[in-house]
Amino acid sequence: MSTHNGTGPALAAVRSPDSPRSLREAWVALAGLSAVFLFEMLDNSILNVALPTIGRELHASTLALQWVTGAYAITFGGLMLVFGAMADRFGRRRIMLVGLVLLGVASLATAFVTTAEQLIAVRAVTGAAAAMTTPGSMALAFRLFEGDSLRVRAATLISTVGLVGLAIGPTVGGFVLAIAPWQTLLLVNVPIAVLAFIGVRTGIAQDEAAGLNRDPVDILGAVLGTATLVPTLVAPTLFVNEGTGSWEPWAATAAAAAGAFLFLFRELTARHPLLDLQLVARPLVSSGLAYKAAAGLATAGLGYLVTLQLQLDWGWSPAHAAIGMLPQVVVLVAGGVFVNPFVQRVGLDRAAWLSASAVVFGLAVYSLMGSVGYVWVAIALVLVAAGMRVVGVVAGVNVLRGLPKNRTTIGAALTDTATEVTSGVGIAVSGTILAGLFTGNIATSNWSTQQTADFHAAVTVSGLVLTTAAAALVGWAILRTRGATAGRASTSVADAIGTETGA
Repeated sequence: MSTHNGTGPALAAVRSPDSPRSLREAWVALAGLSAVFLFEMLDNSILNVALPTIGRELHASTLALQWVTGAYAITFGGLMLVFGAMADRFGRRRIMLVGLVLLGVASLATAFVTTAEQLIAVRAVTGAAAAMTTPGSMALAFRLFEGDSLRVRAATLISTVGLVGLAIGPTVGGFVLAIAPWQTLLLVNVPIAVLAFIGVRTGIAQDEAAGLNRDPVDILGAVLGTATLVPTLVAPTLFVNEGTGSWEPWAATAAAAAGAFLFLFRELTARHPLLDLQLVARPLVSSGLAYKAAAGLATAGLGYLVTLQLQLDWGWSPAHAAIGMLPQVVVLVAGGVFVNPFVQRVGLDRAAWLSASAVVFGLAVYSLMGSVGYVWVAIALVLVAAGMRVVGVVAGVNVLRGLPKNRTTIGAALTDTATEVTSGVGIAVSGTILAGLFTGNIATSNWSTQQTADFHAAVTVSGLVLTTAAAALVGWAILRTRGATAGRASTSVADAIGTETGA
């Protein structure tokens, strides 16, 4: 059993008699929580495969298709903090079950969609349902177990199930589209929602009143938080699609900055803030969020650039490019068995910075050597995937370890929000630099020698910019946790001296 880390509430020294002693004892609950994460990973990967078919059958424009995916991302990212705060107040299990019902209904509505506008509305509702359920899956898994080892193993299991869905989604989606309507792909969410509902309702007890946050809901803070996150999530897409010469991305950025200022001011002055910034400033919480942000920047930037390089620079077919991404997929799926032994060997704090550093190093390798040949691309993919496999679990667990028990769901929502926002920033930075350095239309075939050189320069510059930013986040997080450790050591020595003197 872990001892108190000095940055958050003390972990229970004695295991509750009601808490499971193994993953097997909690298999019903874990099946339900894994189904929740499976939905998140499977849903968008399958939808992307179906977009060309959806465009043809619904006569949707390119802009409409962008909003089919964007509506989900915006409502999901924009509402996570709000629903996380509500779950901590009204019951995590309750909000989860309501969200799963909404998810099932929204997915079922896909069968009746006849226009792109209707599909966009359905996807927006689906994103809201995901905001109610996805952060809760980590929070409920964390609260289900007393020991950090079981928490890490549970989080690893849940994420592995989701990553399997992410890996097989495009392939399964392609086969299904060959024999069935595209609506079938999204209707698969209905049985997943039913499975998750049964598992959560059967395997997880209702929240005890004493474990809930009794502070009033900060409605103004919730509005300002959503008003900040929505333009923050929209701006990266606008920068990539409209370019830096357009007023739209800059207007979205200005709206996000103004919203962030007002939100922070509200949270600093409110008696009962939606997001207690003093809790966020705790070393375990702030460092965990920094690790997640660094990984989000690096992973999104690498995925975006490698996809363009394989298909546009090297001329690989989409199927060939998918095979080229397999090293990453294999490590993400199969690497789960190594997470817990690694964490047990080096500890949670060291595992967090080592894995985050691997992600940053992988991006650096790609930035400097990716244009030389595929071997370097594969090495970068493996390094990033291996780091992501660990940091995705450990950083999230560390954030929850550093928070009071009645703030765990908003903590999980905060880690997901950090990933969503920085992933968008990673793509926006890469796309903007690429647009600025590449001459002509990047989507044309048979690039000139100059265009190829422009692309390689853009890959190096954007990759190194993201590497520098991610490395700065990791370095700050390391100093943050080491400073806290040093402070705890000094306190322990002083206590010991005081005890001896008193004796």
